Amino acid sequence: MHAFRQILRIEARLYLRDLPTLLATVGMPTLILTVLGLIPALREPDPTFDGQTFVSYFAPSLLVVTLVMVGVNTLPAVLATYRERGVLRRLATTPAHPAALLAAQLVLALAGILASALLLIVVARLAFGVPLPRHPLGFALAFVLGTAALLALGLLVAAVARTTKAAQALAVPLFLVTMFFGGAYLPRFLLPDFVARIGDYTPPGVQALLDAWTGTSPQPLHLTIMAVIAVTAGASAAKLFRWE
Repeated sequence: MHAFRQILRIEARLYLRDLPTLLATVGMPTLILTVLGLIPALREPDPTFDGQTFVSYFAPSLLVVTLVMVGVNTLPAVLATYRERGVLRRLATTPAHPAALLAAQLVLALAGILASALLLIVVARLAFGVPLPRHPLGFALAFVLGTAALLALGLLVAAVARTTKAAQALAVPLFLVTMFFGGAYLPRFLLPDFVARIGDYTPPGVQALLDAWTGTSPQPLHLTIMAVIAVTAGASAAKLFRWE
């Protein structure tokens, strides 16, 4: 436990020093929300969104930005870099097992995701009148399962990528696909129905987040698929992960 705390402290220091990545991870969704919220027409209730404003409708999709950036972009790149530079191999010869470094990275990833989500929700509420998630328990469950699914996919990428370049080559297509189906590039109401339905079951399960935010209980099937992806990808990553 002492070794883990030391590694966590060191990794947290390094994480906080990387200001561009930190600001992009935590602040990007809120920045996009602010830009959209400054457009008066997007703050007007619209029947297209069941009487919601576009800002309210789009807010759950903005959560996807941080989840994807951390889960399938930052996390695999960091772990692959450590493996390529021999950091994991050297740790294996010390009392601090490489698993402690992996755990520290997951803790920091979760901290960044939670900070970004809280900032987005608070600013959306205070600045633009977006209601807080109306089904808090359902929203928390959908958020946890969606986050777990994306982090598991990120760990799977890190497990099979031997170098930083390989991690980036695998992560970029996954990043683009997840952002697209999550409605971060194009609002979901503009997508063909079958594409939007695929997005319902693509991590992090944006439809479950949207349902819970607007007061509808998330569909069990959506949550179950996120849980299955998290368990399957996580188990595969654990089996395939190599310290060297």
